Amino acid sequence: MTGSPERAAPDPAARGAGEPAKRVRVTADLPPRGPAALTRGIALPGAPVDEADAVYARALQRSQLRLALGTVAGFVVVVVAMTLVIALVPEIDRVVLWGLPLSWLLQAFAFYPVIVVFALLYLRTAVRNERRYRALRDRE
Repeated sequence: MTGSPERAAPDPAARGAGEPAKRVRVTADLPPRGPAALTRGIALPGAPVDEADAVYARALQRSQLRLALGTVAGFVVVVVAMTLVIALVPEIDRVVLWGLPLSWLLQAFAFYPVIVVFALLYLRTAVRNERRYRALRDRE
């Protein structure tokens, strides 16, 4: 163990006859420490973080959030529009296919392709955003 005691070896003559020896704390030298880098949730704690990487990662997060909110808003608008058309256009009920009114068939089956289209659009755009992020990050 490295370090030095806080006092020199005890001198028995300097001590009184009935006085116990004083306790001495011996400690090790602490290793030098540099300032800890802030990770902001994009790296493992203690890993070095480049400020440019942090900026690019925050930009990617904002971009993905905007994409998600825009996709949900567009989906809700399309679904509400389809529902209003089915509910407010009475001519749709006059069209009968396979013994069922067209409005029933639209309610049963028309929403699934809309879900798939929005999911594919979101996926394609999210992958493009991540590809752009990687291109920016790797360019440095």
